[in-house]
Amino acid sequence: MTSIFTDKQLIAEIEKYGRTRLVRKDGLLMTPGDEVIFVPIVLSGVLRILRQNDEGKEIFLYHLYPGQTCAMAINCCQGRRKSAIKAVAEEDTQLLLIPSERIEDWFRYPEWKTYINATYGQRFTELLEVIDLIAFSNMDKQVLHYLQERSRAAGSRVIYITHQAIADELHTHREAISRLLRTMEQKNMLKLGRNTIELLESV
Repeated sequence: MTSIFTDKQLIAEIEKYGRTRLVRKDGLLMTPGDEVIFVPIVLSGVLRILRQNDEGKEIFLYHLYPGQTCAMAINCCQGRRKSAIKAVAEEDTQLLLIPSERIEDWFRYPEWKTYINATYGQRFTELLEVIDLIAFSNMDKQVLHYLQERSRAAGSRVIYITHQAIADELHTHREAISRLLRTMEQKNMLKLGRNTIELLESV
């Protein structure tokens, strides 16, 4: 945690109250309706955050990388609301769990307050990008953005994913995704394999 914070008193409190947890690849940290009693800070690995409605339909929001935390979880803790998101581990992910009652108490530490405010700012910007893609862009731009984010999270241009999984997280039909991916392949933007998609250098 010293790479994130430098205040010795804050670090001492984090070490006292924080708990670590390992979530295996594809494991769930949080689902809609869960009571949120902690805020997760990613120590290693990557979390994928999705919005899920009552019917189980999903839409990808953003990734959390080492040193980052979830604004949605912070908001739920502060408002004592249940989770409205789904958090999935892209790979084996080590987390530091901060109890909800510590979130506001630690605002007395300037570093913590700055960290939380910066988290809100960054996540808000990412959510605006998602909204812009949905409202103002063609589906091909949405798919490309999604694949680029998954590629970044995986640290590889090869993404192991099905067309159905993409359709689920972009809230559309598999047939539409398959047609679009074939068109993108013809444009030399990507290469399709069996449950794999490789983003080409030109993208």
